[in-house]
Amino acid sequence: MINRAVLSIVAGVALASANAAIAQTPSDQIRIGYQKSSTLTAILKTNGELEKALAALGVRVSWHEFTSGLPLLEAINTGNVDFGADVADTVPLFAQAAGTKLAYVAEESASPSAQAILVAADSPIKTLADLKGRKVAVTKGAGSHFLLLATLAKAGLSFKDISPAYLTPADGRAAFIGGNVDAWVAWDPFLTSAQRQSRTRILSDGSNGLASYKRYYLSSAAYADRRGDVLNVIFGKLDDTGQWVKAHPKDAATLLAGLWGIDAPTVEEANSHRSYRVGVVTAPGLSEQQRIADAFFGEGLLPVKVNASEAKIWTPKRD
Repeated sequence: MINRAVLSIVAGVALASANAAIAQTPSDQIRIGYQKSSTLTAILKTNGELEKALAALGVRVSWHEFTSGLPLLEAINTGNVDFGADVADTVPLFAQAAGTKLAYVAEESASPSAQAILVAADSPIKTLADLKGRKVAVTKGAGSHFLLLATLAKAGLSFKDISPAYLTPADGRAAFIGGNVDAWVAWDPFLTSAQRQSRTRILSDGSNGLASYKRYYLSSAAYADRRGDVLNVIFGKLDDTGQWVKAHPKDAATLLAGLWGIDAPTVEEANSHRSYRVGVVTAPGLSEQQRIADAFFGEGLLPVKVNASEAKIWTPKRD
């Protein structure tokens, strides 16, 4: 069954969707929700480039920080936020399951090596099949959870063949380093940090079609219909920033290290695993979203079946 935290969020979103009138954003403002880990948005918030670009439209920005993606999308659903910075691929599916009318605005293209299943360097686990009967730390409902499901399926195993330990990234790392679990499914920058500070070995990442690990930018469907001009500016700035990160890895790492409290070399290496290529979302490009939705429903993680293609897709206007 899905954990209580996710259930309460999903229930809260559904209740808000049914009973609360969505607040209309003033035409001269956009409210942007983000997480500290929202790389490109964090950079834009720091350098002020988005405010400058939107000033030409007479639009000001207000920033709202969230600790995770699900509360962020709940805020979009209730009309308290207009646009949400990058969230992992699984997050929009939970929002859809709750009835949220969202719009995909942009995606960061596949970064399959940015999440992986780690084992200790001297672990007797050598193959995917060796996971059978092992205790594996994973964050429930995260993209890494789908990676674990896909990896087990590749090895001819089911989720029932392992003993899952549902832990946050920080707690998962502590359990892994302490030898209390046999493997840990992590994503960057947690993944790279653990590799740099401990003797580890990657058993599997998302390569070879296992799990693409895309990240998405979303708005409410109503806002996408109303202010495509604003989203067009945001899309362009995200694209520019993604290109800057890849072209200036050391400068980007130094900036983000100060925001995240992680040393710059670790940030730089973690960023090398991410594409940061901002692109247009397409219906065919959401095919893995459907795979995730079906897998999560099959495991009881999603309370209802989700059709990923039913979400609105916003498309930027090209110059």
